[in-house]
Amino acid sequence: MDSVVSDASAVSDSPAVTGIPAQPQAPAVDLFQRDTDGANASAPDASAPDAEDGAQDWQLDHTRAPIATKIVVAGGFGVGKTTFVRAVSEITPLQTEALMTRASEETDDLTATPDKLTTTVAMDFGRITLDNDLVLYVFGTPGQQRFWFMWDDLVRGAIGAIVLADTRRLTDCFPALDYFESCGLPYIVAVNHFEGTELFEADDVREALTVPAHVPVVIMDARKRYSVVESLLAMVAHALEATPE
Repeated sequence: MDSVVSDASAVSDSPAVTGIPAQPQAPAVDLFQRDTDGANASAPDASAPDAEDGAQDWQLDHTRAPIATKIVVAGGFGVGKTTFVRAVSEITPLQTEALMTRASEETDDLTATPDKLTTTVAMDFGRITLDNDLVLYVFGTPGQQRFWFMWDDLVRGAIGAIVLADTRRLTDCFPALDYFESCGLPYIVAVNHFEGTELFEADDVREALTVPAHVPVVIMDARKRYSVVESLLAMVAHALEATPE
């Protein structure tokens, strides 16, 4: 047995076996290191945005970060809060719409909006980038009184609020005005002009709602993106004036 092992060792160590030319010896390779280097060379950096994919300047500059702010859109039932968020959001908006049933006939007045089939039961959420360094998160509140208990959570951390008003039923926005006045949150009034209704001036609406002179009142259309963006810009400007720090 010892002679067999010795002969085998001699064959493996010898430069050539009879009839077979000697083969060059390959240098030793660290297989783990090779696989690691290959993976690092081929795998793209998933965390780095590509300018060709439409990335913003602040996304390509790792030394900068956008300022994320929160704005709340409130108002009465069926005044256009969900439409407001949907029109302006650059992402697919989060909506908590539920079909209306006969159980709400005695509490939800559909006189002004007879074609309304759904209602918000929690909140609406959307996002819009106003500038390279400014991103707005827009939260729409439910309008019915039975959902008002959620407002405290939705308003927490907001820089301001937009109170939507319908000139056909201005009294519906009084609870929202009282709420933001009591909590000291800056707000503006945005009159959502519906088709087929009389168009009033902002000063007339201010007088009817007894809104203070320092609170902006704008006329807008919640279905049109540019009109909603103008309302958001007015809200941000007012919030900066009210709380410059």
